Amino acid sequence: MMEVQGMIIGGKFVTESGTGKYIDVINPATEDVIARVPAASEEQVNEAVQAAWKAFKQWSQFSPFERARFLHKAAQLVEERAEDIGRILTAEEGKPLKEAVSEVKGSAEVLRYFAEAGKRVFGEIIPLDKANLQSIVIRQPIGVVAAITPWNYPVQLLAWKVAAALAAGCTVVAKPPSETPLSPLKFLACFLDAGLPEGVVNGVTGAGSVVGKSLILHPLVRKVSFTGSTEAGKKVMEYCASGVKRVSLELGGQSPLIVCADADLEKAVKGGVRRSFRNMGQVCNSVNRIYVEKPIYETFVEKFVAETRKLRIGNGLTDPDVDLGPMVSLEALEKVKEHIEDAVRKGARVLCGGKKPEGEQYAKGYFFEPTVVVDVAHDMLIMKEETFGPAVGIMPFESLEEAIAWSNATRYGLAAYVYTSSLERARRICLGLECGNIGLNNVDVATIYAPYTGWKESGFGTDLGPEGILSYLEMKHIKVEFAG
Repeated sequence: MMEVQGMIIGGKFVTESGTGKYIDVINPATEDVIARVPAASEEQVNEAVQAAWKAFKQWSQFSPFERARFLHKAAQLVEERAEDIGRILTAEEGKPLKEAVSEVKGSAEVLRYFAEAGKRVFGEIIPLDKANLQSIVIRQPIGVVAAITPWNYPVQLLAWKVAAALAAGCTVVAKPPSETPLSPLKFLACFLDAGLPEGVVNGVTGAGSVVGKSLILHPLVRKVSFTGSTEAGKKVMEYCASGVKRVSLELGGQSPLIVCADADLEKAVKGGVRRSFRNMGQVCNSVNRIYVEKPIYETFVEKFVAETRKLRIGNGLTDPDVDLGPMVSLEALEKVKEHIEDAVRKGARVLCGGKKPEGEQYAKGYFFEPTVVVDVAHDMLIMKEETFGPAVGIMPFESLEEAIAWSNATRYGLAAYVYTSSLERARRICLGLECGNIGLNNVDVATIYAPYTGWKESGFGTDLGPEGILSYLEMKHIKVEFAG
C-alpha cells in the first residue's frame, strides 16, 4: 500500500482525508508516484484553525525569549534532519540533492535569525503637549496566520513565513503545495518534536480551490501570507478583502539582467547562466530576459551559450554531480515549449536547448535542455511573460535609457540584475529600475538580513529582514494621563 504522509492538526498527525480523496505525489525524474497526502475537507481546515486559535492564547503570552528557545530547538532538529528532508525534497520537486539539502539547512538559519529578531521588536514613547500626557505605541501578535507556499522552494519559503510568524507570537496553519507536500510536512514536524505547544504549528494539504480558499476565508485567520503566481495572488486578495484581512503577497516576476560594456564579462556570464537556469528556471526571481550593451553583445552571447552547454541534467537523487534536475510537472514543461515555439514562430532563433535531452536516462521524467534564444522582440511570450522554466531571451541595447525602459515595460517588479564597473551607471540603473530587489554585480538578491519585497504585480508586503517580523504584528496606541 502506498504511504500516506499525515497532515498536522492540533499536534497530531492525521492521515485520514475528510473528503475521502488523496493526492498522489509524483517524482518528476521518474514519473513514479512516491506517496500520497490527504485532500483535507473544510471541516479539517476548521479543526486546524481552531487548534491554532486555542494555542494562540498561550503562545502569544510567552516572552520573545521563551519563543526563541523553541525556535532554536526546532532549527537544531531541522539541521540534524537536513539530509533526510533534502532527499524527500529532491524526490518530489526534482532539484539536485545538494541544492535540496542546502535549502533545508538554510531554513534552519532562517529560524535562528527570527528567533533573535523576536527579541528586538520595540515600541515607542511619544511626548505630548502636556507634561502629564504620554503616548505609548506597542506591537502585539496579530493572531492565527495562514501560510500558503509554492512547490519550487517548498521548505525555504515556508520557513520564511513560519519563522517570522512564530517569533512574533502568532500561530500558524500552513498549506503546503500539492505537488511537493512531503518535505514541508517533515519540516513542520520538527516544531512538534521541539516541544512547541499543540496547535501552534499546523499543516493541511489539498487543492488551493478548497483548502486554500477555506483557510483564507476562515473568520479566525487574521493574516494571510502567500507566495505563488500573480493570478492566484489576485484571487487571494479578493478573498482577504471580504474579511478586511492583512495579507502579504510574494508573486511572480519577469526579471531582467542588464550587462553593460564595462562589466566583468566572465562574471556576468556565469551569474547570468546561474540565475537563468538554477532550479530549471523555476524561481520567481529567475532571469527571463537579458539586455546586453551592443559592443559586447556577440561576445556575451557566444560565452553564454558555451557556459550553458556545460550544465549537466539528470536525476538529482541518483547522480550527485548534476546541475539541473527535471521540471516539476508536464504542465510546467509544456509552458516552456509554448514560449519557445511562440518566439521561433515570430522570428527568433534557438542557439542551444529547446528540446528534451536525448538518451535512455531521459526516457521518463520532465527533463528539458536549458535554452538560449536570440533575435527576440518584446511581443514574444518569452520576453513579456514569466516563463518559469529553463529558457531565456537575449537582445542588445544601445543606451542605458533604452535598457531601463525595456526592463520596466512589464507588469512585474520583483527583481533585476545589473553588471557594470561604473559607479555612476550603477546608480542610474538602480534608481531607474521599478522593482523591489536588485543584484548589482551579483545574482543573489534574497538574504535573511534584508527585506524581500515586490513592486507592481509582483506583490506587496515583506519577507525576511527586520521588516519581515513586523508583518505579523499589530500596532496599538495607548494614550496615558498621569496624576498631576
